[in-house]
Amino acid sequence: MKRILVVGAAGQIGSELTVKLRKIYGNSNVVASDIKAQVPYDLKHGGPFEVVDCLNKQKISDIIVKYNIDTVYNLVAILSAVGEAKPDMAWKVNLGSLLNLLDLSKELQFAIMTPSSIGAFGDSTPKDKTPQETIMRPDTIYGVSKVSGELLCDYYHKKYGIDTRGVRYPGIISNVTMPGGGTTDYAVEIFYKAIQERKFTCNLKPGTFLDMMYMPDAVDAAIELMEADPNKLRHRNAYNVSAMSFDPEMLANEIKKHIPDFKMKYKINNDLQKIADSWPNSMDDSFAREDWDWQHKFDISTMTEDMIKTLKKRLNEK
Repeated sequence: MKRILVVGAAGQIGSELTVKLRKIYGNSNVVASDIKAQVPYDLKHGGPFEVVDCLNKQKISDIIVKYNIDTVYNLVAILSAVGEAKPDMAWKVNLGSLLNLLDLSKELQFAIMTPSSIGAFGDSTPKDKTPQETIMRPDTIYGVSKVSGELLCDYYHKKYGIDTRGVRYPGIISNVTMPGGGTTDYAVEIFYKAIQERKFTCNLKPGTFLDMMYMPDAVDAAIELMEADPNKLRHRNAYNVSAMSFDPEMLANEIKKHIPDFKMKYKINNDLQKIADSWPNSMDDSFAREDWDWQHKFDISTMTEDMIKTLKKRLNEK
């Protein structure tokens, strides 16, 4: 049985990934950790929990040894919009935490899953069906840190034999956690506003197509990659994974099927628009589908239906 550590477990992906991992491998075999002590009850009490700053290399080492960890999901990250406001912090956190884990893996011999992102691409990247291997010249510190992370993980795998793996996530839509400072956050915020206020002001232009994924698919992608036969992996850091591509108008129209009086207007945030315009419209994830049988389960229609149903229940809205 695997012994897993999730760092950054209270974040958007980590909070749901940890729950799924505990269901698969057993509560006692999945250690959640975060820099924050105040985390959701289930995360903290559903299995082992440790407060740790991933820039504290010795503390991470102590936890890995204490629980005999063999697999780490590294979800520590400062996201794109926040990163542009605090680039020094974003670089320090995003790369510092990864380097600590990579260095420790040489001694303690554990596998590392580190997500990359659609943000790793830039203006010079082909926009449609972006290839697995292509030009990567990102314009944000978040993207620069993700490209650097991919290269570092590949380096440690080739030089030291460390089992490093990763996926390039598109924008992720969750019905559990609120947005955390990403460029694609509008696609989460819109549901809360639609349900509670019947209106939403979008900060990206109509026609801004971005790859998106519903959180259950994002969680499955991470776990399935870590379970995949390493001999079949032509790439490690990191696989394109995709599920749907849409612009704000398409999402608003899907929401109107369930909330007919919903209205959307625009007030463009130029900084966010610039970031979004530098990212692909859609990614080609054929390598993931061929190498480890990646298959998404949700499209824009089924995702919208599930989001509205789930949030209405949680928010006590009719």
